[in-house]
Amino acid sequence: MISPGPYTDDTSSSAGRRTALTAGLIAGGALFAVLVALLGVGIAGRGTGELRIPDAGATTALRVAVFAALALHLGELAGRRLLRTGSAPRSWTLTAALAGALASAGQIVLLADISGLDITTVYGTVQGRLLLVMANGFLLAAGCAALGRPFWALAPLAVVIGAEALRAHPEHHTPLLGAGLTVVHLTAASLWTGGLLYVLRTMWLRRGEPAEARAVLARYARLAGWLVAALAATGTVSTLRRLPTDVVFHTAYGRVLITKLALVAVACGLAVAARRRLYGGRDAGRPARAELTVLALVVLVSAVLTVVPDPHWVSTQ
Repeated sequence: MISPGPYTDDTSSSAGRRTALTAGLIAGGALFAVLVALLGVGIAGRGTGELRIPDAGATTALRVAVFAALALHLGELAGRRLLRTGSAPRSWTLTAALAGALASAGQIVLLADISGLDITTVYGTVQGRLLLVMANGFLLAAGCAALGRPFWALAPLAVVIGAEALRAHPEHHTPLLGAGLTVVHLTAASLWTGGLLYVLRTMWLRRGEPAEARAVLARYARLAGWLVAALAATGTVSTLRRLPTDVVFHTAYGRVLITKLALVAVACGLAVAARRRLYGGRDAGRPARAELTVLALVVLVSAVLTVVPDPHWVSTQ
């Protein structure tokens, strides 16, 4: 009988350590995400004197799920267009759409609990109706995925984004302009984050074909440039409209927004680094994976941003 030898043992041990490290990182990231969702609003508003938001942690967690569902679904649809031919990763659209529907329905239940109203009465409120539209939109998108017609889901997902824009950013002045900016911003953010995830999954699937994997990333990089430009433009205009300059550092909204802008800047830097490595013929996987990690944090912070109080009441202008 022949012994396997030390090389085989070392290889197996190294693979086991990598697996354990990956599992540990995933578990740690999940725990961190839960903590941010549950505690983020309270930490951001500490010392500002702003009103406490009821059930802010649960609301933030549900909104993270909605944003993640949109990113996964829209990103996969865009990624499929980028692949053109060849093997593709397993679809997550059905799971994402169902998660988005449950998260939207969960917000209806939470709204009823906070307001002390029954579900039927909540449906009669503006917030309740918009959340119901979102839940049904996600269900229709799930039906499209289940029927094998994935691109039919673009219509109900567009309705979901429109309802979310109206629900999350109600304004007394020029509400349609604010909602329009949010529609473009949320769509671009979802495509950037979800598209990158799908491309990285494809690159892993095609790791035996490095040239084809790099081609997929290159096609995504060209799209991402336009998405970042759209995010920067809409984000700047929305910030100028919603955040008074005299309370930038003294409100929860201002603090969370600064954090989000810093994370987006880091993600842009990593995207540039990945593109340079890609066009230089080197492996761009590491900076691209780091970019995705930062974008996941942006999703978390964005959910917190939609829950913190409106900063206008603090302003002295």
